[in-house]
Amino acid sequence: MNVVINFNKPENISSHQAVTKVKRFFAAKKAGHAGTLDPIATGILIVCLNEATKIARFLSDLDKEYVVRLKLGERTDTYDSTGRIVEARDFRSVEVDKIYGALKKLIGPVNQIPPMYSAVKIGGEPLYKLARKGIEIERPERTVHISSIDLTSFNLPYLDLRVSCSKGTYVRTICDEIGKLLGVGAHMVSLQRTRIGNFRVEDSVSLEDLRNRNDSYYSIDSVLSDFCEVILDGDSYRKAKNGMPIKAFHNISSHFSEEGAGCPKKSDQSQYVRLKSPENVLFGIGRLEDKEIKIERLLTTSV
Repeated sequence: MNVVINFNKPENISSHQAVTKVKRFFAAKKAGHAGTLDPIATGILIVCLNEATKIARFLSDLDKEYVVRLKLGERTDTYDSTGRIVEARDFRSVEVDKIYGALKKLIGPVNQIPPMYSAVKIGGEPLYKLARKGIEIERPERTVHISSIDLTSFNLPYLDLRVSCSKGTYVRTICDEIGKLLGVGAHMVSLQRTRIGNFRVEDSVSLEDLRNRNDSYYSIDSVLSDFCEVILDGDSYRKAKNGMPIKAFHNISSHFSEEGAGCPKKSDQSQYVRLKSPENVLFGIGRLEDKEIKIERLLTTSV
C-alpha cells in the first residue's frame, strides 16, 4: 500500500515512534514522515508508506500553521517546558500593546539559530545528543519566513498564538525570541500543528481511526494535485522511465507561465509536475527547467 496518512500525533511520543505505530498497523515495508514534531507537540504528522516515502521531501516543503501556548517570565534551556529554567523574571508589567509590538518584529524573513535541543545534525551527530552531554556548539543561522503571528488569548503569564510559517521554522525559538523582546523571558508550554499545505488537523486521524475507517489515507496522486499533470506519449514515457529528460510540450510550458494555472513555482527557474503514462498512471515527478522536463523521482506505482 503506497499511501499518505494525515496522522494526528499524540503528546509524549516522538515522530519516529508515531511513524513506527502506523507502519506496523499497515504492515508496511517502508515508512517515513514529512516534518518532525517534538514529543511535546501534537497535531499533523504526514506519514508516507512504501513508495510514498519518495515524495516526503515535496510535502516537507509546504508551509505550516501552529497553535502555540507560551509562558512569560521563565526562560528554559530547551525553549520549552521540558527543559531546565535558566532565567526567571517578573512578567506582571507586560501589556498587550508591547506584545503586539514584539510579534510585529518577528513577521517576514527572519534568521533563526536551531536550538541545541533539536534533531539538526552537525558533523553527523544530532544536536540534542551533544546538549544532553552539556556541550554547546556554534550552529549556522537559517533563514525562515513567518507569514503571520496572531495573538488569540492573553491571560498572564500565558499567551496563545497562531503562527503561519515556512518549513524549518522552530516555534520554540519564536517563543524564546518573544521573551527576549519583552525583556521577561518565555518558553513554549504546548504546541499543535494545525496545517501543512492543504492538510488540516480537522481531517487528521488517530490510530483508533485507522482501525475503524478505510478512508483515512490518500493516494500519491491526490496529495500532489497542486503539481501540474503531464500525460506523456509512448516515446516520451519510455525516455522518462529510463531517467532521461524530455522536451516540454509547448502547451505545458505556456500553462506554467499563466498565473493561477494550478502549477505552483518552486523558483523562477523550475516547477514540479506529475508525470503520467499514456494510460494516465502516475509514474514520477518531473521538474520543468529550460524547456525540458527533468526527472526528479520515479515511482513504481501510484496505487
